[in-house]
Amino acid sequence: MSEPEQQPGTINAAAILAAVFIIAISGLIYELLAGTVASYLLGDSVLQFSTVIGVYLSAMGVGAFLSGMIDKKLIARFIEVEIALALVGGLSSTILYFAFARVGAFGVVLYGLVLLIGTLVGLELPLLLRILKDRYELKDLVQRVLTVDYVGALVAALAFPLLIVPKLGMVRGSFAVGALNALVALLLTLAFSREVLPARTVWRLRVQGFVVLAVLLAGLVMSDRITSLTEEELYADAIVYTESTPYQRIVITRGRASFQLFLNGNLQFASADEHRYHEALVHPVMAVVGAPKRVLVLGGGDGLAVREILQHPSVEKVTLVDLDPAMTRLAREHPLLLAQNKDAVADPRVEVVNADAMIWLGEITDKYDVAIVDFPDPNTFSLGKLYTTRFYRLLARALTAEGAVVVQATSPLLARKSFWCVVETMEAAGWSARAYHATVPAFGEWGYVLAARKPFDVPQETVANLKYLDGPTMRSMFVFPRDMSRVSAEVNRLDNQILVQYYEEEWSRWN
Repeated sequence: MSEPEQQPGTINAAAILAAVFIIAISGLIYELLAGTVASYLLGDSVLQFSTVIGVYLSAMGVGAFLSGMIDKKLIARFIEVEIALALVGGLSSTILYFAFARVGAFGVVLYGLVLLIGTLVGLELPLLLRILKDRYELKDLVQRVLTVDYVGALVAALAFPLLIVPKLGMVRGSFAVGALNALVALLLTLAFSREVLPARTVWRLRVQGFVVLAVLLAGLVMSDRITSLTEEELYADAIVYTESTPYQRIVITRGRASFQLFLNGNLQFASADEHRYHEALVHPVMAVVGAPKRVLVLGGGDGLAVREILQHPSVEKVTLVDLDPAMTRLAREHPLLLAQNKDAVADPRVEVVNADAMIWLGEITDKYDVAIVDFPDPNTFSLGKLYTTRFYRLLARALTAEGAVVVQATSPLLARKSFWCVVETMEAAGWSARAYHATVPAFGEWGYVLAARKPFDVPQETVANLKYLDGPTMRSMFVFPRDMSRVSAEVNRLDNQILVQYYEEEWSRWN
């Protein structure tokens, strides 16, 4: 026996419009989740988000086209699409993390998922318009549906950075949004009369919806374990701490002889050799100034640069500016970090400021003798702005006339043009700059730029009792072999961010 056709007069328009709202939220969040996971795993956030958005929007067009092939039982088909979207979208982050660790063709999985999710979302809106066409006049129909759709997109755009990423994380977030989709599908089966959805169809859809909802709720409950399993595939050593913040994913791993800190999957230091990096970062600039009293640290929320600064008896005040309060809290509380930084952040001479360094520099009037810039590498535009002429000019205003600054500047061997771009940019901003490098086993050859408001000599001596650095070693760091010598590079400005492009091009050869 054939099922009866739907009767327009019995359609629950309010339920359909509520579904539009949820669809708009979930569709955009799935898109943002895919772009964020891809940028975490592959880097080059601009490329990942651009291609994910492009494929997603194109897939929506495919879905809209395919919707024209559905002629009957529109509400049932719409609910089926919603259930399928819940399952695919809810599992998407988990699939991507496991695929990155275990599947060679990660791009195929990534864009396959984006294509599938975009197609399902693209199917839904045309079906909704056709379901409601006999309920409203065309102008009212388009107005209502698009208004609800756009408001839902706004909610998703706010919820993603404020709730999904910091509170739920990628894996738990996708499970939660998928479960919401499945719940909406189930509620829709309750919203229509039997003339619209026959009993047999209702029970079939409810069984499908409950199965998918159960899978996603189980994933939500087990999301911490799933996240641990996916991350264990990405890191060589055992994970001992994880935290998602509004700004980054923090992971600490521990092996036999060392522990490591990762931010968004990028190694920040290994405890076995970080003394090389931080001694090379801090002590040359301190030697140039002589006896600095006031020191500014930008980035470096782990407290390791502060540990080195406090070895200088002349220091009276250290201001540590780091965007993420979770990072500076860990530096004060986590046993591994506390032991490594020697509880430096709790020293009474240290003031912690959690703020965007660029905005903070534009607002202060204080003057410092030394500035130590220890930001992550410029692999995104949000980080690249901290390596621009604008930033370095703001930094100059925060230093005394005799002050000096040092900037960590990536590898002059593996990212040669990026490194010399930092030098070129600082010189264009009015600094007298000298480049140098050190060998850090966890990173390889690493580069720094030491700069002052006027020309200066290479520092000759440093404080005693360091593990790595002494006078001869420090002097040798300013000598570059031929394969790391200066090359031509453009100046990095806010309106071009050429450094981010250099960085992605050069590091992509090694990843």
